[in-house]
Amino acid sequence: MNKAKRNLTVPLVGVATAVTVAAPAHADPTNDSFLSALSNAGIGFNDPNATASLGQSVCPMLVQPGQSFASVASSIGNQGISPQMASFFTGIAISMYCPQIMNGLGDGTLMSGLGNGTLLNFLQPFGR
Repeated sequence: MNKAKRNLTVPLVGVATAVTVAAPAHADPTNDSFLSALSNAGIGFNDPNATASLGQSVCPMLVQPGQSFASVASSIGNQGISPQMASFFTGIAISMYCPQIMNGLGDGTLMSGLGNGTLLNFLQPFGR
């Protein structure tokens, strides 16, 4: 009986370990919202984690001295995204990860070099 009990215990420990290891990482609701907003805007991506990381990098870039919306969008565009999609990506990232910066978009302080503000009109539904 002792041998039977030991044989049953080992598989159960193995199953519990496999379930724990296979469980997905704790999802971040902001990342999920960001990825959903990108999809809704028609911006495709292959790697959700890398895409969320790139989105999270937007806010720190914006607060660096001399940075503007256009310069950050250009940096995002250097990742292989068209300039228009890079602008949308940057705006969506701002609205999700640092919504307090949306005020700078609204008063034009971050819109230098972007044009007529159509991106701001697009982003309003995503703002918090």
